[in-house]
Amino acid sequence: MARLAKVSVGTVDRALNGRSGINQETRERILAIAAENGYAPNPTAQALSFSKSAFRIGVCIPREIHYFYDFLNEGVINEAKRYEHVGLEIVYRRVKQLSSPVSRAVNELLNQNVQALVLTPGSAEEVAPIIEKAEREKNVRVVCVATDDSPSCRSTGISVDPNINGALAAELMARVVPARSEVAIVTGMLITEEHRKKVEAFQKKFPIECPGGKTVKLIEGHEEEEEVYRKTLQLLREYPKLKGIYISTVNSIPVCKAVEKCKRSDRIKIIATDVFPDQEPYFRRRTLCASIYQDPYRQGQLAVRLLMDSFLNGTALPTNYYINPVIALRTNLGLFREMRGIPALLPSELANAPGSSPRVVQRFDAWSGEVSPHPEPRSK
Repeated sequence: MARLAKVSVGTVDRALNGRSGINQETRERILAIAAENGYAPNPTAQALSFSKSAFRIGVCIPREIHYFYDFLNEGVINEAKRYEHVGLEIVYRRVKQLSSPVSRAVNELLNQNVQALVLTPGSAEEVAPIIEKAEREKNVRVVCVATDDSPSCRSTGISVDPNINGALAAELMARVVPARSEVAIVTGMLITEEHRKKVEAFQKKFPIECPGGKTVKLIEGHEEEEEVYRKTLQLLREYPKLKGIYISTVNSIPVCKAVEKCKRSDRIKIIATDVFPDQEPYFRRRTLCASIYQDPYRQGQLAVRLLMDSFLNGTALPTNYYINPVIALRTNLGLFREMRGIPALLPSELANAPGSSPRVVQRFDAWSGEVSPHPEPRSK
C-alpha cells in the first residue's frame, strides 16, 4: 500500500485508521488505492499488534440492587474474555447504588487512560458534564447501559426502550385488572431517564387500555428496599380498593412482602421488572403476576461487543441499541438465565392454575432474549 501510494507505512496506517497527522488529499488517495486493491485488515496481525499495548474499557456501574447489576457485570466479564487475545483489559470503579455520585469514580477511570467507558447514569445533571469531558476532551467513547442520558453526547445507549417497557406494562396490567381499576406505580428515581420514561409511558397507556382506569399513586423508592417497603405499606392503607401495582425497577421484593403482610395478594395484581431467583416464591404463591425481563447479562455483553467491533473493525456505534422485552410468567420462569437451578412448576401446579390452558413448552433464546412456544414433546 505504501509503495503504491508512494508514502511511508506510518502515513498509510494513519489514513486507514482515521488518525490525525495526514492531509485530507493524501488520506483520500490512500483510501481509494485500498478500495481498488480489495484491502481488508488482517485479524491475526491486528491481534498481535493490540496484544503489545492493552486496550482498556472502564466500567462504572452500581453494586446494588445486585439482582440486576450482578448479571450485567457478568455479561461484561464474559464478553471481555473473548477479546483477551487483543489485549483487552476491563478497569472497574463500581459505586454503591444508582443514586451514588459517580464523578470521582469516572475521573479515576479517565486517569487510567481508558479508551471507552461503560456507565449507568443515575442523575443526568451530574453525568452529562462527565460524558461531555470524556467524549469531547478525552476522545473516550461512552456507552450508557440499563438507563441513559440521551441528550448528552454519549456514543450509544443500550437498554430496553423505556417507552415500550412502560406501555407494555400498562397493556398487560389492563388485561389482568377490571375496568375502572385504581393502580399505583413504584419506581426508583424520576431524575433517572429510564425510570421517568417508563412511568410516563405507563400513565399514558393505562387509561387507554383499561376503561375508567387510573393511576392513583406514584412512589419513588430511590432503590432502597426499606423505603419501598414502608411506602408500599402506606399505599395499601391509603387505597383499600387498589387493584394493581407496577414496579418499574428490579426492586420488587419489598413490594411483594408488604402486599403479603397486608393479606392483599389475592386482590392486587403486581407486574414487576426483571427476573431473579428471589422472585420465585412470590410467583409460586401468585403474589407476582408477571415481570418484564430486560436481560441485564446481554446488556453488559453488548456494551463490550459493540465497543470492540467499533475499535477493531471500524463499525459505527448505533445511537441506541434497544433489546426486546420479554414477559416472564409462572409457566416460563425456569427458562430464564437468572433462574437456572430453580425447579420448574409441576404439571399439576399449572393444570390447577385458574384459567389455565393446554401446556406449551417454551424455549428461551439467550441471544435474542425471546421466548417462543413449542409443542410439548410426547411422553415415551
